[in-house]
Amino acid sequence: MRDYCGVVGIYGNKNAAQLTYLALYALQHRGEESAGIVSFDGKKVSQQKGMGHVGEVFTETNLKKLKGHTAIGHVRYSTTGSSIAKNVQPLLINHKKGFIAVAHNGNLTNSVDLRNELEDAGSILQTTMDSELILHYLVKDHQNNYSGKILSIASRLEGAYSFVLMINDAIYALRDPYGFRPLCIGKIDGGYIVASETCALDMIQATYIRDIEPGEVVIIDRQGLRSMKQPQNRKHAFCIFEYIYFSRPDSNIYTQSVYLTRKNLGRTLAKEHPAQADFVMPIPDSGTYAAMGYAEESKLPLEMAFVRNHYIGRTFIQPSQLIRDFKVKVKLNPVRDVLKGKRIVIVEDSIVRGTTSRGRVRALRAAGAAEIHMRVSCPPLMWPCFYGIDFPTRKELIAANHTIEDIRKFIGVDSLAYLSLDGMLNSMLLSRDEFCTACFTGNYPTRINKPPSKKSLEKNRIPAAKKA
Repeated sequence: MRDYCGVVGIYGNKNAAQLTYLALYALQHRGEESAGIVSFDGKKVSQQKGMGHVGEVFTETNLKKLKGHTAIGHVRYSTTGSSIAKNVQPLLINHKKGFIAVAHNGNLTNSVDLRNELEDAGSILQTTMDSELILHYLVKDHQNNYSGKILSIASRLEGAYSFVLMINDAIYALRDPYGFRPLCIGKIDGGYIVASETCALDMIQATYIRDIEPGEVVIIDRQGLRSMKQPQNRKHAFCIFEYIYFSRPDSNIYTQSVYLTRKNLGRTLAKEHPAQADFVMPIPDSGTYAAMGYAEESKLPLEMAFVRNHYIGRTFIQPSQLIRDFKVKVKLNPVRDVLKGKRIVIVEDSIVRGTTSRGRVRALRAAGAAEIHMRVSCPPLMWPCFYGIDFPTRKELIAANHTIEDIRKFIGVDSLAYLSLDGMLNSMLLSRDEFCTACFTGNYPTRINKPPSKKSLEKNRIPAAKKA
């Protein structure tokens, strides 16, 4: 039901599905559980989706079947919704006026109210995801103009959303008025692409045009590109965790460089919390650029004393604790000859549960490190995120239940320090007032409804038909 995902839409290119496939490869870091593409050739709509990475779901054979000049794609990581085939996006429905396919990044905080309203009116929901809700509302709305329908429905949605829809022979892309989740537009060979990050544009050599603005609905069809906007009566709430962890460093998010922002975070961290050490080392990969900034500011050498196994997925976005613990052990290997007898500063991007950091510190101790000082390039994570990140309850957040000294002892480091809230906000290349910091402060930009539990959703889900 709450997904951290990547979305892509391409219009006006005869190789739309193949380009979408490549763009999804660039966005694989945003979701490793499932992937899907829906395409349209003017007559026939086709789809291919499944569980697994992009390279596992798509083959040369099934990509050839995805014909047409229009396509949308999705990579998904489920945070509380079920990791099952029925929930794989894009979701596609056929109805008397054609078809609608939807790919969604974010989380609707009023999904409980919307779900109840639809079910009370007779709708039968097939998945456990809030992405399905917009499909039902679009079909139920009797306006002939889909642009008007989308604006009408968007006014009722609360929370974080970046939607890409393919409705017959057009693509619609919309972003919530707060701008929680990123979404940008590019141009390629006379056609257009919309995507979660600019690295997807780079992958297919598309030219970046601009970000889709908060509250904007972009329509791309035979008439070209045009847009409409929802009423603007609120400040922005860009997800600051995009810069800290999620986005690729070669992307520009909310128009600013992720790479440079992470270096700024490291520099500020070094000013606030210096350490006597022989060198600085990052936790690859998202901690690398903050570590570079820390080392530059501290005038300390930077050593890559952890070597990453790039065939292992990102630890933070694994769906089960058993798999997460296993991958901590095989993902990073310490370089013993560099570490033996040394005082080191390790730079982490964040600490969520603490178990991953604890495993890494044990590996460094075993490799002979004499002192280990941990520095974290964001403040302590204290509050759940209701906008699509995988820490939905306070009991999962170690900093919400323990002091920094308790955390230091649990992880096993000689010293532990976090970047301050002011330090983090002052490191941003945008105004500090542009960001959502609810996971650090508990100050949520929107009304929050308690979401239904996974168990209750699964209880009401229609079971798949059994094979004869």
